[in-house]
Amino acid sequence: MALVAAQGDLPSQGIERTVHLGELGLDGRLRPVPGVLPALVAARGLGIDRAVVPLENLAEARLVDGISVDAAGDLATVLHRWGARIAPGPDPADRPGARGGDDAGAGDGTDADGTGPRSTLDFRDVLGQEQARFAAEVAAAGGHHLLLTGPPGAGKTMIAARIPGILPDLDTEDSLAVSAIHSVCGRFDARLGLRRRPPFESPHHTATAAAVVGGGSGIALPGAISRAHAGVLLLDEAPEFPARVLEALREPLETGDITLHRSGGTARYPARFQLVLAANPCPCGMSYGHGEACSCSPLQRRRYLHRLSGPIMDRIDMRLDVPPVDVHRLDSAAGESSAEIALRVAAARERQRRRFAGRPWHLNCQIPGPDLRRDLAPEPSQSRLLDHALAQGRLSLRGHDRVLRLAWTLADLAGAERPEAEHVGTALTLRDEDRR
Repeated sequence: MALVAAQGDLPSQGIERTVHLGELGLDGRLRPVPGVLPALVAARGLGIDRAVVPLENLAEARLVDGISVDAAGDLATVLHRWGARIAPGPDPADRPGARGGDDAGAGDGTDADGTGPRSTLDFRDVLGQEQARFAAEVAAAGGHHLLLTGPPGAGKTMIAARIPGILPDLDTEDSLAVSAIHSVCGRFDARLGLRRRPPFESPHHTATAAAVVGGGSGIALPGAISRAHAGVLLLDEAPEFPARVLEALREPLETGDITLHRSGGTARYPARFQLVLAANPCPCGMSYGHGEACSCSPLQRRRYLHRLSGPIMDRIDMRLDVPPVDVHRLDSAAGESSAEIALRVAAARERQRRRFAGRPWHLNCQIPGPDLRRDLAPEPSQSRLLDHALAQGRLSLRGHDRVLRLAWTLADLAGAERPEAEHVGTALTLRDEDRR
């Protein structure tokens, strides 16, 4: 289209303010391409107010406000609409998916992975494990990272997989970002509208670094950590993941995005996810209690858990041991449902939203350290336990800040105005001591 316009064969004006996005086949047909949503968002930011896309991409293109979108089935039709002396192409109404945009936005973002409109997994199905359930609620309320360590069958994966079900719907900004990422991956169904539920990703421990972090030839595509943006990334059997994969998490855990360098160029994708790790206490998984059933040597146990390096562990807000469930001590009454827990999580997040109004963050887990220690520090009388742990070397400075963020979330769940000594003490318990 740029070449035809440069030749002076288009009498209509305004083509320089129009994006033509699609793949042109040798037969003149326009074929759909992935990534239409982020491309048009970027075009809108540059002042472009009109776009022409293939018919199959119309539903996705219409999700971008502020741009007038037209669709065509072939190049001849586009040229004809711009005033060229050429007959339009044949009527494409019978092409599969030709009018996929007619119902755009009618859906609720339901996804095949079970995260929309809301996960069907319910916390009511988890027997016992009150402390781990409470930690999952705290993690959801403040966006905190969580490590659950315990023997097989204790319920670690069950609890982690239910966290997305108690998270509130995505706001408009996150919904657009998540939808754009999945559009680039070719996993976005625009007929269902923008994705409104937090995503959930759980790669297998045999996954490569490219699958988890992102990669591929040419421009690197998003990996699991970017697809989990604004949602939950679960690494089950975390010590079994290659060290290269685990260490690659350090950058996104701190910055909230990931930059991938390839020969075809550099790509930066958002990766502000909530990390949940589940791990056995040793290779055989039976090192709990007195460890009588464990067949591992002390050196094997130590090496196994030390596959999670100190820098990674330092970035985990909560670390809990999940013991086996004692069926003889279970309460006959069922535990709380996900719907009940989700109400408390939503209320805590609303308190955070009001408190951080006008600031570039909206969750306790995102509070910068200087602001946390200056404007949001608890009263000295309420933080003696925390100061003592820091002075004794049981906490690093990063760990100190993460405990404070946890204390704020506990205060929000309790409806308190500021963290009290009880909240700080509970946060220290959930944090556990830093590894030395």
